[in-house]
Amino acid sequence: MLETLRRLVWAANLELPRSGLVTQTWGNVSGIDRAAGLMVIKPSGVAYQDLTPENLVVVDLDGHRVEGELNPSSDTDTHLELYKAFPSLGGIVHTHSTYATAWAQAGRDLPCYGTTHADAFYGPVPCTRPLEAAEVQDAYEKNTGLVIAETFRERGLDPQAVPVVLCAWHGPFTWGKDPEEAVQNAVVLEEVARMAILTRQIDPAAAPAPGYLQDKHFHRKHGPGAYYGQK
Repeated sequence: MLETLRRLVWAANLELPRSGLVTQTWGNVSGIDRAAGLMVIKPSGVAYQDLTPENLVVVDLDGHRVEGELNPSSDTDTHLELYKAFPSLGGIVHTHSTYATAWAQAGRDLPCYGTTHADAFYGPVPCTRPLEAAEVQDAYEKNTGLVIAETFRERGLDPQAVPVVLCAWHGPFTWGKDPEEAVQNAVVLEEVARMAILTRQIDPAAAPAPGYLQDKHFHRKHGPGAYYGQK
């Protein structure tokens, strides 16, 4: 079942340790087949070197296991809520990468300090509000997805222009049109998070890049007027 999607999700999961985004088993990638109403995701707690396309887990959009003998990732319900909230998503990544997680643990949005950030993400990377005790105690993973959706809805953010988020006290989630693009966004997020920390160390009062520069760099790579790269 879903052999092509399984291989895409498997390859994307293997890219996390290769890119230095995960320690031990601290991360996961999923992909969705919307026509079938099914999601493929990494099994919980399985080392990356032990992953195969066959031991990934298939669940329906209610979180019921459809195929696979292993338990799906503990973050499964978060992924499902994001797929439900954002119809454009085809792949999702969650990691505890060091620099992005540092911003999440501080509960701070990640400012756009320069063009590297602006090339990939439109404006600051948002940090969610902290979950309340009741939200953690009951349906924690589902509520993590709901608070991400709440953050985008209340701030009027486009999940395609801002395919990244920081969960307060937790860590980053990223997404894309497919699992591969979701991993690429996770890699970029970690790098710009590192750059931002270094910027703050050099100048604690550093201001974000001006809006006109952010707009130029984002729109030259994204949207109908983009001219970066090859046609």
